[in-house]
Amino acid sequence: MKRISLVLALLLYMMAPFSAHADLLILVHGYMGSALSWEASGINAILESSGWRRGGLLAEPQMIAGGSGDVRKISYAVELPSLAPMLVQADQLQVQLAQISATHPGERLIIVAHSAGGVVARLVLVRGGAPGATALITVASPHLGTLRAAQALDATDTPWPFCLVENFFSNGSYRAVKRSRGALMDLSPAYPGSLLYWLNGQPHPDIAYYSIVTSGPAGLGDELVPAFSQDMNNLPALHGKSQVVPVAGGHSLNPQVGMALATILAHLE
Repeated sequence: MKRISLVLALLLYMMAPFSAHADLLILVHGYMGSALSWEASGINAILESSGWRRGGLLAEPQMIAGGSGDVRKISYAVELPSLAPMLVQADQLQVQLAQISATHPGERLIIVAHSAGGVVARLVLVRGGAPGATALITVASPHLGTLRAAQALDATDTPWPFCLVENFFSNGSYRAVKRSRGALMDLSPAYPGSLLYWLNGQPHPDIAYYSIVTSGPAGLGDELVPAFSQDMNNLPALHGKSQVVPVAGGHSLNPQVGMALATILAHLE
């Protein structure tokens, strides 16, 4: 009887569906970007060559592409309303992370976020919205804010009808910037009472942190965000907890960032 029970148990084990452990990479775009930014920049191709298979693109409210099979390393790109205030974007990202976790229960999440996406990701983390996260990698993120956001706010204060002229000569970008005043206020240099000031003092989860700093030609930062603002070690809550990876170049995603990401992800394995 014991032998029969053992055989039955073995058969049931062999018939059970096999699910390989998966590491999930979540790619979060920045201000005026999209989920396709990771594809257009060539970063997805670099990640795939390092073993990270494309799992699909996630937008509100459901997955619109993908299918991962039993591969061990899967990347998902999320689509956020990049002109919206940071808290609005964080709410949507939290829903998307919950969808991914439901598809891959118990698997660890590694979040990679570009530019303003790094602020959005940290908002989700400090509010407990990513319980499976084990690492956050930010790329050129304005963690302490950027004067460029404040300058953009000033530029959109042009009264009507002069704003129509500015919009015409800017090929419509003036109107887009004007619609994003909430986001620009959130990304302006931190001051007491601002979202960034509050966020930077909140307890952050005990996970791995990496700051990819796009240092520019002079090492002071790129054309949009100064280097000191990109370094999470300069946040009161994360002082000394982030590894810094400098990348020469501008603010936009590019293959050099992809190579840096591949190196960091190999270290996290």
